[in-house]
Amino acid sequence: MQTEFSSVQPVIRGPWLNGPIRSYSNETAALIAEDCNDAVHFFYPDKLRAAAACFTEGFAGKTVYAVKANPSEIFLLEAWRSGVRAFDVASIREVEALKRLLPEAELMFMHPVKSRQAIRRAFALGVRAFALDSLDELYKILEETDYAKDLTLLVRVGVAVNGAAYELKGKFGAPLTKAVDLVKAVSRVGRLGLCFHVGSQCMNPHAFRDALQQLSAITLEAGIQPSIIDVGGGFPVSYPGMDIQPLETYFDVIHTALKDFGFGETEVWCEPGRALVAEAGATAARVELRKDKTLYLNDGTYGALFDAGSLTWPFAVRLLRPSGAPSVAGVQAFDAYGPTCDSIDYMAGPFHLPIDTREGDWVVFENLGSYGQTMQSRFNGFYSETCVSIINDGALQEQNTPVLEAIPA
Repeated sequence: MQTEFSSVQPVIRGPWLNGPIRSYSNETAALIAEDCNDAVHFFYPDKLRAAAACFTEGFAGKTVYAVKANPSEIFLLEAWRSGVRAFDVASIREVEALKRLLPEAELMFMHPVKSRQAIRRAFALGVRAFALDSLDELYKILEETDYAKDLTLLVRVGVAVNGAAYELKGKFGAPLTKAVDLVKAVSRVGRLGLCFHVGSQCMNPHAFRDALQQLSAITLEAGIQPSIIDVGGGFPVSYPGMDIQPLETYFDVIHTALKDFGFGETEVWCEPGRALVAEAGATAARVELRKDKTLYLNDGTYGALFDAGSLTWPFAVRLLRPSGAPSVAGVQAFDAYGPTCDSIDYMAGPFHLPIDTREGDWVVFENLGSYGQTMQSRFNGFYSETCVSIINDGALQEQNTPVLEAIPA
């Protein structure tokens, strides 16, 4: 149904490397003007700026954005504009993309297991910081960089901590019993750093303190003081049913623990991914059919809603109607299927929406700036390349005015 919103002309923001991004003053205007058959991704630059300021101003060290959370150009460029100058990359494609987009950025290759080709190519492109969790990986790095003398080598330690909604134990991290020998080996060939990961969406700030205490025991036994302590990521975002504490609480715990365990003068890094970009994005999925309390959407677990299905996280949702009129009905819990033919393309929710939710309505899934758009596949031909920015600060009054530049200074 056409409304006054259908005549809205979007402001063109850019230029970006992949073309301009269209901006609107609200999501309903965007949905009508875009008239998209696929899901629509929203970008909120003001929220990314706020999150970046929280880290760059509140954390007493270097903020290293974990690119895997969202490698979209618009997110990377806005992070750079907001003061983030270092990036955690996990593959040669991420390295190459950052070098094209932000050639002055500092890159840290933090995946503990890399191919020889990736190490060689990253080194040629200027990367000097590499993570590892075994002697075999150390030898690979040394051989493929021709035993370079300017390497920063971070030993990832498999710390024993609890409190994360999504545990990252087992796959990476040197066991505490082997970490001492690895620390000694690394200290002989490069600048030594220690890093860890407490798990994604960590709701226990003291998990960081526990991890730093374990690192302290390793350094004391080895008799070696590291040049860098990287506390990793895991900083949480608010999702329904998850009781989180402010980021400032995490920072206070970390800063105090660093001093208590002998790292008060050590250079410190953190690697926020989800916490830096989650609130800066959302995805709107259209209801194609309703069966009782089950919604059939045009996006799902093979798309931007991977976490909603695979991790069964009940994302906060809200309903938008093409008419722009809000529903006045009561609320009930829904579950949902995505658009593919696969029956595991399912999201249990519960997603609390108006009782009169119906075909043609759009369901906005909040906090999907991380692991949303970046997780989508092209299975069955269902995916979306439509991303628009939502600017609510009055900046849309002046049409066609670039406010974000492709390669910021």
